[in-house]
Amino acid sequence: MNQQRPYPSATVTSKAAAAIRRGHPWVYDTEIVHREGTAENGGLIDVLGQKGQYLGTGFLSEHSKIRVRLISRNANDRFDDAFWDRKLRWAWDYRKSVMDAADLDCCRIVFGEADAFPGLTVDKFHDLLSIQVLSCGMEAIKGRLIPMLVDILRADGQTIRGVYERNDVALREKEGLPQYKAWFPLAGEPVPESPLTEITENGVKYLVDVENGQKTGFFLDQKYNRRAVARLARGKTVLDCFTHTGSFALNAAMGGAEHVTAVDVSEAAVEMARANAARNGLEGTVDCIAANVFDLLPQLEKEPKKYDFIILDPPAFTKSRKTVVNALAGYKEINYRAMRLLPRGGYLATCSCSHFATEEKFMAMLQDAAKDAGVQLRQIEARQQSCDHPILWGVEETNYLKFYLFQVV
Repeated sequence: MNQQRPYPSATVTSKAAAAIRRGHPWVYDTEIVHREGTAENGGLIDVLGQKGQYLGTGFLSEHSKIRVRLISRNANDRFDDAFWDRKLRWAWDYRKSVMDAADLDCCRIVFGEADAFPGLTVDKFHDLLSIQVLSCGMEAIKGRLIPMLVDILRADGQTIRGVYERNDVALREKEGLPQYKAWFPLAGEPVPESPLTEITENGVKYLVDVENGQKTGFFLDQKYNRRAVARLARGKTVLDCFTHTGSFALNAAMGGAEHVTAVDVSEAAVEMARANAARNGLEGTVDCIAANVFDLLPQLEKEPKKYDFIILDPPAFTKSRKTVVNALAGYKEINYRAMRLLPRGGYLATCSCSHFATEEKFMAMLQDAAKDAGVQLRQIEARQQSCDHPILWGVEETNYLKFYLFQVV
């Protein structure tokens, strides 16, 4: 069968074939039992089952343990410009279908494997695109993809001033790729003068720095969870822990909170949160302080209860299976402290952004924390990442954000 196709091939184990049939797009180096033909690093290669049956076509990565990342399971696909244009339009049309027009001002347009662009992230921040390329296959064709996407967005009435590459991540080195940050060159267009832009999310304005901000510039995956917090915050005194640039705090304040205290260990983050509060005219409602949450919560226990809504949005405590136990201990500590701080009838928003801390493990941790704190949790909502970060069933890595709203009773 493979002799009729223009690509070299890799025959994989039966276990790998079963995973591909279940929907997973990765083939690990140890799962390849035979290769035919010469494939360039970052080039296309067919993946075959033990009996020669076609399973898909993907990008080869000679330096990574993830040796092949599938982009298609259709043997009739031709991987020309029309193919990539169709896939980019599909990704953008999906966002337009599942999100309100106002929410498209800042959203994730391409979410890696969930959009069948393995190793590619594209975030839209008003008039700037911030991209991150984490696979050599996407690196090889980004010069084709990004101008296509810009043309698609502009033809749809979106103003795109420039594209910034946030390729300053260590994962690139596992692909044999260098780390760097730079403007992506758009033919015939000048380099933008500034990496700063203003976005509006849930009616809250933020200044986003695509060059120096976290990840690609701003965390977009909690968009609707912030909205859920705003609905619950009216009239309440709120403590927002791990506030970063103040997004949950500002949503709570916009939702009518009586007062919000926003806490982060980073002085730079606190300064940005303070600036964002002023940008929205909320400096009278929101106080921003720099403190270590793990130290602050026990200190607050010694004081009279003054918060009736606590938000816990920590960074990922684990990025590997090896550190899950320690991470869950950290999650338990802050949730236990928050539960003890809240009065009966108080509210708790808590989340984890690590897919290694699975939903089952996170829920078990919350139950243990509630037991030790001597409280019971009444669940209001269980939520996940926003719909511009779609969860692709069969690809567990795309399912990472757990978000819960509780009343402590």
